[in-house]
Amino acid sequence: MSVNTSKLLQKERKKILELWMKNQLADDSLRDDLMTNEELRVQSDELLTALTKSVNDKNLSNHQSSDFDQVFEILSGISITRARQGYSPRETGAYIFSLKDALLEVLQDEITDPTELFRVSMGISRLLDSFGVTTFETFIKGREEVILRQTDEITEISTPVIQLWDGILGLPIIGTLDSSRTQVVMENLLQRIVETGSSIAILDISGVPAVDSLVAQHLIKTINATRLMGAECIISGIRPEIAQTVVHLGIDLSNIVTKATLASALKYAFSITNLEVRKTVKTKTTF
Repeated sequence: MSVNTSKLLQKERKKILELWMKNQLADDSLRDDLMTNEELRVQSDELLTALTKSVNDKNLSNHQSSDFDQVFEILSGISITRARQGYSPRETGAYIFSLKDALLEVLQDEITDPTELFRVSMGISRLLDSFGVTTFETFIKGREEVILRQTDEITEISTPVIQLWDGILGLPIIGTLDSSRTQVVMENLLQRIVETGSSIAILDISGVPAVDSLVAQHLIKTINATRLMGAECIISGIRPEIAQTVVHLGIDLSNIVTKATLASALKYAFSITNLEVRKTVKTKTTF
């Protein structure tokens, strides 16, 4: 006799939920630091309710049926949230596949006909595998969004424009200088020139591991943009190995002021702006 899958799953929904929760709580990788057991139960109950209401014998083999739209919507929300919270792909995958185990266990208990058990079990198994793929795809998309956001934040933090003195800006560059980062460096520097009215910008490359022709081109672009804003650029942090590389590559930096250290660059900036810094000796006052 044919089994009505929809009615069976709705009838045994509470039993499935308990088995599913049991499977999840028994998993050593359960992250109760990111989600309480009660929150996990509420989340699981919502997904299971949507699944038992939508699945039937007609759409059991049609995983793209619009009947599952709510299920996919809930799954996508769960995957995105877990990606942002810091769950691993394995932990997220275990969530949906532990539901599959619970469903198959209940089907084995409730369906006595071997042929029907095989038919329904295979249908449920393939359906949950499809949900698992969707979960992973959405999770990866969410993780990529997190990584891109963090990369942007790190780039902003790693390219601070500092006002070293009235009219003098400093920009310490740490790490590799690629095209996208050069754009951020340039925008930040030009914006600060406008805000402060500075006439000199010191680009310190002490933290740049290596300078090749591409890095040099990015630096030159930044310098040219700065000059168009009416400010002069000084490059500091030229180490011996960088100087040798620049000469070996035939990069022309003859029209750019370069200094070995940030202190030397600042001293040079003082000289061309007619600033003089003097050390004074305090005299002790005796009573």
